[in-house]
Order: sequence, then C-alpha cells, then structure tokens
Amino acid sequence: MPKCGTSKRRKNMQLREKSHVVKPLLGLMRPYVPQILLCVVLVMLFNGADLIKPWIMEIAVDDYLTAMVAGEPVQTGGFFLFQSLTGLGVSYFLVVIVGALASVLQARLLARVCQSILNTMRLKLFDHIHRLRLTDLDDIGSGRLLTRATNDVEALNEFYNDVLIGLFRDIFLLIGIIVMMLNMNWRLALMAFTAVPLILIITFLCRGALHRNFVKMKALISRINGFIAESLSGIRVIQAFGREKEKYDELHDLNLKYRKTTMTQVAINSFMRPVMEVVNALAIVLILLFGWHLAGQNTGAVEVGVLFAFTTYIKQFFEPINDLAEKYNSVQSAMVSADRIFSLLNDGRTLEDLDAPGHEAAIVGRVEFRDVWFAYVGEDWVLKGLSFTAEPGEKLAFVGATGAGKTTVINLLSRFYTPQRGQILIDGVPIEEWTLPCLRSQIAVVLQDVFLFAGTIADNVRVHADITDENIERALALSHASEFVNRLGGIHAQVAERGATFSTGERQLLSFARAIAHQPAILVLDEATANIDSKTELLVQRSIESISEGRTAIFIAHRLSTIRNCDKIFVLDHGEVIESGSHEELMAKNGAYAKMVAGVEA
Repeated sequence: MPKCGTSKRRKNMQLREKSHVVKPLLGLMRPYVPQILLCVVLVMLFNGADLIKPWIMEIAVDDYLTAMVAGEPVQTGGFFLFQSLTGLGVSYFLVVIVGALASVLQARLLARVCQSILNTMRLKLFDHIHRLRLTDLDDIGSGRLLTRATNDVEALNEFYNDVLIGLFRDIFLLIGIIVMMLNMNWRLALMAFTAVPLILIITFLCRGALHRNFVKMKALISRINGFIAESLSGIRVIQAFGREKEKYDELHDLNLKYRKTTMTQVAINSFMRPVMEVVNALAIVLILLFGWHLAGQNTGAVEVGVLFAFTTYIKQFFEPINDLAEKYNSVQSAMVSADRIFSLLNDGRTLEDLDAPGHEAAIVGRVEFRDVWFAYVGEDWVLKGLSFTAEPGEKLAFVGATGAGKTTVINLLSRFYTPQRGQILIDGVPIEEWTLPCLRSQIAVVLQDVFLFAGTIADNVRVHADITDENIERALALSHASEFVNRLGGIHAQVAERGATFSTGERQLLSFARAIAHQPAILVLDEATANIDSKTELLVQRSIESISEGRTAIFIAHRLSTIRNCDKIFVLDHGEVIESGSHEELMAKNGAYAKMVAGVEA
C-alpha cells in the first residue's frame, strides 16, 4: 500500500510539472494563432492527399484493371474524372500536386512561426539574465546560463516544429487511415489494429529510460559549456602554468560521460525503430494471409484492389505511429529543456527592474553610507557598520589589504548588490529609490580588469550611448589615449574580442576614455592604475586630476601615490574603518596608513 501511494503521488507531481511547462509553451503561441490555424488547414490538405491516393488506386484496380483482365464490362459512374483510367490518372496527379504544394507552404509557414517564437524566448532569457543580480549570476554559473540560452532554446524548436503540428498531422492521418480502412473492409481493418497494443507497450516501456537519460544529457552539456567558457576566459593562466594537459583530460572525461549517455539514447532509439518495422511487416503479412483466407471462403469480401490499398494504408498507418513514438523522444527532450528554462525564469529571484518608477534627477554628487553591513554569503561580513560621507566634488580614497572590503564599496554604490543592513544615500535620497538607468548613467566605474567588446574603438568608448565622435575624441585626448588610437587608424579601428591585441595599459586608457565620455557626476576608480607602467601612470594621473575636477571621485587605491591629494582617505581592515583623514593627517598619526606608505617607499 505505501508503494502504491508513493507511486500515485509521483505521477500527480509529474502531471503538475508537465502542466507547469506546457502552459507557458502554449502561451508563446498566442500571437501566432492565425498562422498556426493556416498550418493546420495545410496539414489537412496534404494528409487528405495521402489518404486519397490509395483509394484512387483501389478504384483503378478493382473497377477497371480487374474487369479488363477478366474481359468483363467496366462499371463507370460517379465523379466525372473517375469514369476512365485517364481521368483516374489525372486525379492522382492533381492530388499529388495539391499535397506537395500544401506540404511546402506548411513547412515554410511553420518554420517562420517557430523561429519567431524561439527568437522571443531567446530574447526573454537574455533580458532575464541581464537583470539578475550579481549574487545570482555567481550562484548559477555562466555554463548553465549559456546552455539555457542556446541548447535548451533550440530544443524547443522540436516541440513547436516537429511535435506540435507534427502531432496533429500524425493523429489526423491516423484517424483518416482508420476511417478509410474500416470503410473498405472492417474485418481486415480489425486484423491490422491488433498490432497497436504491442507498439503502445514498447513505447511505455521505453519512456522512463528516455526521460532519465535526457535529464543526464542536458546536465552534462551544461557542464561542458561551462568548462569550455571558463577555460577560454582563463586560457592565459592555463598556458602560463602549463595546465593544458590537465584541462584536456578534464574535458575528455566529461566528453566520455556525455558520449555514454548519448549512446544510451541511440541504443533506445535504434531499438524502437526496427521493432516498429517488424511490427509493420507482421501486420502486412497478417493482412495478406487473412485476405487470402477470406477469398478462399469465396465470400467475395476481399478484392485485389482492396488488398493493394490496405498494404499501402498499413505502411501509412505505421508511419504516424512510428513518428508518434519518435516524437515522444523529442517531447522528452523539449520538456526537460523547457523545465530548465522556465525554472530559471520563474525561480523567484529578485530582478533588476530597469523600468520600475522611482526617483530621477541630475545627481549633484553627495554620497553617504550609514552603518552599512554586507556579506556575500550568509553572515560572513565583508563590511561591518561602514559609515562615511562624500560631499559634491570631494575626492575620497579607500585603502587596505586584499579582502578588506574596498571593492565591495563600489559594488554597493553601483547597486550591483544590496546591503543587508544600513542605508546608502545619493544626494540624500536612499539608493534603492533611484531608478537604475538614472543612477548608473551618472556613475562611471573604471575597473582594474577592463572588458572591451568586439567592435570599434568608438563603440567601446560609447557603449551604445548617444555620444558624438567629437566627444569620443575629446575623451581619448583627456585620457591620453589619442596617440595609440591614431596609430591604429582612428576611433573606427576594430577591436579584437576582449581587446586581446591591446596592452594592459592601452585597455586601461580606453576605460578612462569610456568613463570621461559619459560625463558622470560620480567617478569611481577601482585600482585603475594598478596594471599601468610608471610612464603611463604619470599621463593617467594628469587626466584623473582634470576629469575629477568638479565631480565626486572615489578611489580604490593600490598605488598610494595616486591618492595623496584626496580630501579624505579611509583605511579599511576586515570591513571596518580603522583610520580616516587626509594624507597629511594620517601620516601625522603614524598609524596603519603611515606604515603602508613606509612599506611602499622602502
């Protein structure tokens, strides 16, 4: 009894899960209902053509050829094209043409609808991923997200293209064949139908193994995508430490696991198709033997043309059954992919609502942290009660050892993360009340690890904002990047993926130009000069002084020489401010900051 109850609960859960997936899949079709209905009409046309062709052949054999061989008069009548063999030939040809045209039109129309739906889904996923908070992105992983937006979305193509309309086509054809067979000879029809239970049993036995294996395949392809993406991002580290062989072996192991699951899938599918062929052949043999038996009884129940039509219908009868069995595989794959996609879209994670109403105004530049506590995981606090105020136009700097919480200040200021306790205010307004587009358009962040997109230099400075070429060139001049940009051919010169052809210093200068071009009210530099040589640093230092004039500037300092002129310097240690003041004040205290300076100068 307990087992029965458990089995029943499991089935109910599976039904709820399928309903959870199928409803949104069908909902995506709503804008395309007219086109889908037209596809259905076209399917009925070419399925009707397939049904009519054996019937025409049966008339030709029984009403004309058999009578002509026996020397008996031909019985004519009915539709005018059926009153001669020539007319039957013309009818057959017209039916073939109509069916072919309907098939071509349906395939093209359905492909257009499917691609439109997949495009909508891919864009929806892409938008959702870009609205996820950084904590969620870190938790999910790039490989899984890449698989959702590519492999899983493409798997839905099978649901819409091969399954949805294909399912209707196969069911309609199956019903049509059953009606035609029963109409011609109900005894032979019932004999043919005895094979159906055997096919249903085979499909039922294989379905569990298919679903479990599809889940394994999807999980493995996510791991492979994530592994390759990670390896490409860290290829310099891999090569620098000579880990190519180890990474190759890791991917090889993943590939072997994927190959094993794929071969399991092939084994199941390769078993089903031949079995269906055997059942098909068995049904034809039974039809011929039973027809011969009826003819031997001299009942007149079976004619040659009927037997010919029946053998054709039997082949057609098993085609949709075979397709339905194979489409079960496609359904399993699509359901697994759809479940993964909608689980991501509906998992209750907090999204960045770029369209949410909120406070919008030109930022003056006052920044205030009030008793801010923040942890990336649990209560492992990175910031502990951080409080400070930056007045408009002031220059602030944060220094401290690695892991002290310096970069976290920038992440919170940009609203990449939300503090668990305390409050952050911009111009006296709580940061969560500002609309994200307004807030981020007026805060420019220059990171140590510069990311450049494939495109032109102008595209990378502009980042798709409405900035003129003249302002881009001005920003490049202020950041002292004009010299090497002109050497490359100007602002329309191409940039390789991630700026691979540029030196670290050149990438950093372009990131300065990007910040300057957007004319921010608040400028943030996260150890922006850490990877620049001394000569370039002098150039950048001059540009920093000019672009930070009249703006609130916050520095995360690696080189202490870059922050000597800041109005306030905060020394962080394990998320807490242990010292603060100007350079001169901190040096006079001869505390942690003075020791850091002495260590650098030593």
